[in-house]
Amino acid sequence: VHAWSTELYIGIIAIFFIGLGIWVGNRLTAKPRNTGFQRNVAAIQSLGISPRECEVLDLLASGAANKVIARRLDISPNTVKTHVARLFEKLEAANRTEVIHKARALDILP
Repeated sequence: VHAWSTELYIGIIAIFFIGLGIWVGNRLTAKPRNTGFQRNVAAIQSLGISPRECEVLDLLASGAANKVIARRLDISPNTVKTHVARLFEKLEAANRTEVIHKARALDILP
C-alpha cells in the first residue's frame, strides 16, 4: 500500500509539471502576426519614404546585402547605399537592425 501511494504522488507531481510545461510553453511561444498585413501608408507618407525605398527596406528585412539588393532591383550598389542612408535618416536609425525594428514598430514591415 505504501509503494502505491508513493507512485500516486509521483504521478500527480509529474502531471503537474507536464501541465506547467505546456502552460509556460504557450505563454512564451511567439504568436504569429495576422496574415492580413497592411502597410501603414500614413506612416510611409509622413516619413516621406518612396516606393523604391520601401522595396529596399523589404529586401533589407530579408537580410539581403547591398549588392544583392542592387541586382534584384536592377540599380547600382551606390544607389542602394543612398536609399539605405535615406532610410536611416527618415527612420532616425543608426544601423540596419534599428531601421528594420522601427519599420516593424510602425507597421511599415510585417
